[in-house]
Amino acid sequence: MPTLHTINKSPFDRNSLQTCLRLANKGAAVILIEDGVYGAMKGNTVSATVEKALSDLSIYVLGPDMKARGVDESKIIDGIKVVDYKGFVDLTVENDKINAWL
Repeated sequence: MPTLHTINKSPFDRNSLQTCLRLANKGAAVILIEDGVYGAMKGNTVSATVEKALSDLSIYVLGPDMKARGVDESKIIDGIKVVDYKGFVDLTVENDKINAWL
C-alpha cells in the first residue's frame, strides 16, 4: 500500500523531515509543502540526507509554496519533482494512505 507523507515544517525548526525520510517505507512518496519546501533546497544541512533518500522515495515539492517563499526552482535538489495543486491532489488519489508529519 503506497503512502504519501506530507511535511509542512522547516527542517531547520523541527526534525519531521529527517524522521520521515528515515522511517518511510521504500517506494513511498513525500511532498514538501508550506515551510517544508526549505528541505528541498540544495546546499543546506539536510541536503545530503534528502539526496540519499531519493534512491528509495519519490520526493515532491509544491511549486506555489516555493514561490510564496521566494524559492527559485533552480535551487531545488536534482530529482525532486515540482508539482502544482493538481499534482498534489493527484498524489493524494494515487496513494492509499496519507501521513502528515507535524
